[in-house]
Amino acid sequence: MANGYKAVLIAVLMTGLVPSGASGQAQSRNAGLPDGDGKQLVEDVCTACHRTNLITRSSGYTREDWAELTSTMIDLDGDPAIRDEITAYLAQHFPPSGNRASKLVPGDVELTFKEWQVPTLGQRSRDPVEAVDGSIWWAGQSGNLIGRINPATGEMTEYPLPANAMPHSVTIGPDGNVWYTGNKNGSVGKLNPATGQIKVYLMPDPAARDPHTAVFDRTGILWFTLQQSNMVGRLDPASGHVKLATMKTPRSRPYGIKADADGALWVACNGSNCLVKVDPATMELTEVKLPIPATTVRRLDIDGDGIIWYVNSSQGRLGRYNPATGAIKEWPSPSGPRSHPYALVVVDGIVWYNESGKRPDALVRFDPKNEIFQSWAVPSGDIYAGIIRHMRPTKEGNLLIHQTSTNKIILVTPKEEGGR
Repeated sequence: MANGYKAVLIAVLMTGLVPSGASGQAQSRNAGLPDGDGKQLVEDVCTACHRTNLITRSSGYTREDWAELTSTMIDLDGDPAIRDEITAYLAQHFPPSGNRASKLVPGDVELTFKEWQVPTLGQRSRDPVEAVDGSIWWAGQSGNLIGRINPATGEMTEYPLPANAMPHSVTIGPDGNVWYTGNKNGSVGKLNPATGQIKVYLMPDPAARDPHTAVFDRTGILWFTLQQSNMVGRLDPASGHVKLATMKTPRSRPYGIKADADGALWVACNGSNCLVKVDPATMELTEVKLPIPATTVRRLDIDGDGIIWYVNSSQGRLGRYNPATGAIKEWPSPSGPRSHPYALVVVDGIVWYNESGKRPDALVRFDPKNEIFQSWAVPSGDIYAGIIRHMRPTKEGNLLIHQTSTNKIILVTPKEEGGR
């Protein structure tokens, strides 16, 4: 057992899943695990990549389902004894539970989920986006890579990034290049898909540490948020010039960002009850205060009428802001105030978002015309595990989502009763 245990840890180290100083980090990550055979293995192997609360706050699984879930994160087939000890421990202490169950709302729309398991395990794949040629790109944050899927063949290619980029998101430029936000090394990068060459743009201010989410405006300028740095940035691809602006409210933690039809940028505040409008010419920031002081907003989107839709993450609500009138309205999310809505996108007038605070992670559909909700559990293979952190539409009007915990990229195709 000791030799197998050592071999597993060596394998994890060699695949880049354990950061430098992992044994010390594990001590700070393993609070809350109950005593029992296998606890030490779970602490050392599982918390090399994520915190223990992803286990303790899960909905729990059978031994078979724990085995499937862990197989999407790390390959333990080389030492079945280690694998079996870990899954036995998890099944004993974290069996299936309904403590955080979603409230799923039935309706007339049917969904199909098509999944791709990305090649490198433990990378926490996220933020899929469709390119003009129909390929799907994603960011493998913990794996320090970005990847490409050919949906027609299922072929996947991964591109390693410069050291410590740790991409938080990926987006497609007007010229077809693939841009990523270097969340750990204070950079924005551009990958040329034809050559595989990467060009890196560093932040001009050392305080700008963590580029987060990016979007192109209609003129081809790249705008991005820097959550912990409390900034918004713009990058001109033609000159490479980067300009930064600091948020007016300290610790407002800018998160999601979208461009409206007039060219203005809108930013979600994950640390304060605000939406922020950014003037594209001057970078002047204008705050819109939301009614509930405890509100925090992960992401937002803009519909065809210029209406801002947002998730009130801390309060478990869906919100709507009309920039023309200043009117704000919110609806309680089906699973309640602790549902923590996270990602959001508007497609053909329909609002889609997820409830990340519940298990399983629920995908929610809201029709503004009749104010009706419908929701589904998001599958990850034969189990339900993970969180959608960003979602975007395809040109056909379908959804691209992901499950970071299980390293899956997912295409969601809606079909209404009697047709689309």
